[in-house]
Amino acid sequence: MTDAELAAFLAQEAGRMLLILQHSGQYAGKELGQEGDRIANDFLMGMIRMRRGSDAVLCEEEKDSAARLSASRTWIIDPLDGTREFSEGRSDWAVHVALAVDGEPTVGAVALPGLGLLLRSDLPIWVTPPPAKLRMVVSRSRPAAEAMAVAGALDAEVIPMGSAGAKAMAVVRGEADIYLHSGGQYEWDSCAPVAVALAHGLHASRIDGSPLVYNQADTYMPDLLICRKEHAALVLDQLAGT
Repeated sequence: MTDAELAAFLAQEAGRMLLILQHSGQYAGKELGQEGDRIANDFLMGMIRMRRGSDAVLCEEEKDSAARLSASRTWIIDPLDGTREFSEGRSDWAVHVALAVDGEPTVGAVALPGLGLLLRSDLPIWVTPPPAKLRMVVSRSRPAAEAMAVAGALDAEVIPMGSAGAKAMAVVRGEADIYLHSGGQYEWDSCAPVAVALAHGLHASRIDGSPLVYNQADTYMPDLLICRKEHAALVLDQLAGT
């Protein structure tokens, strides 16, 4: 099984387990989110140790280890991206499984179980042409001021949405054109979505245009831009002027 096939298998299976849990009625609210984080993390970490035991891992639900900093290959995982949305019974949550090689997001899979979708870096789909009026996805709970300013300047439609993976994949799927976030994230929030977006020919960078580098000592990533390549300069110019 290749790295890409493994990432896709893990994301899809963890998503299937989470969907069963979400619909089981056994847990609700915060308890549902906690149980979802636990079962997805246990499955993903167990499988990575079994299938790629010599690789390093950075995972939201696991204690970090400085040993990964000297590793060339690091799996970067978010077992349940959008725990709040999952707990509320919504569909805009995701499972992220990525492999960073020497800091670059080379392999990624993002499962959107609530939508029955799996997006993967090794099987790109066709990204539909943009509409006349651009669409920007933003956080449904804390839309960034920079994103709202750029949306206003571009006269873009603003679409509130849950998890980072759901927002990034909305651009891949042609449901949106720009995902701009400046409210702070961590590497596991964006590594798999960025790997998938890049494989689909999209632009992905920091909001100053600099590249996204993973497996860093400080896993905090202040900002992110994913959009169609033809819109990147337009958005970055607006950001530079804000």
